[in-house]
Amino acid sequence: MIFTLHIWRQKSPQVEGNFSTYTINDIDGDTSFLEMLDQLNEQLIHQDEDCIVFDYDCREGICGACSLVINGYPHGEKTATTTCQLYMREYKNETELWIEPWRASSFPVLKDLTVDRSAFDRIIQSGGYVSVHTGSAPEANNILVKKNTADEAFSAAECIGCGACVAVCPNASATLFVAAKISHLDLLPQGKIETTERAHNMTQQMEVEGFGSCSNHRHCERVCPKGISLQNITRMNNILG
Repeated sequence: MIFTLHIWRQKSPQVEGNFSTYTINDIDGDTSFLEMLDQLNEQLIHQDEDCIVFDYDCREGICGACSLVINGYPHGEKTATTTCQLYMREYKNETELWIEPWRASSFPVLKDLTVDRSAFDRIIQSGGYVSVHTGSAPEANNILVKKNTADEAFSAAECIGCGACVAVCPNASATLFVAAKISHLDLLPQGKIETTERAHNMTQQMEVEGFGSCSNHRHCERVCPKGISLQNITRMNNILG
């Protein structure tokens, strides 16, 4: 397959960026999206051009690093999928692709397709620690947790902090991310003690970082690669009162 790629190029946060157009040939349908970018970078190296900078780590859909907007969709249009899990066969009928970084003032572009998401780290840090003294690993059955509660906690904990919810939100809100982090601790006995304080601290830090407010557009739930539910936002709002 042959693809025409319009890729956002930006040398640093201090300079303006723009789209550059590239053509790449002989791409197999089983090539992953990031492997395709690797091949493009090899092509650029041979042409003595600057490589495209993009984020990745595990390439298994669990680290949240691969933050690309593809033809207007964070992580691409396929649901419950991170960019690194995309394959080029998904685009056999879309041979012209526009690739850009997350668009949010709280995620400043570092270079090309890489953004600074350390704001998420500071929000998590503001939540503090679980103060319960756990000692050595306890017997799992010593603390009884209802099955449906454990399932909900696990589902919330699946959030990988990729920031797709922010990228798609018209308000650049991080509410779904924050709600997921608050929920998975609130649902478990060890995390319940500091729930209210944690929720207030994390939502305040979210505002300090410049993220917008949630206005129930619900786009965040649709593009989340882990399917984090909006029920977590409802739970967080109930905690905040």
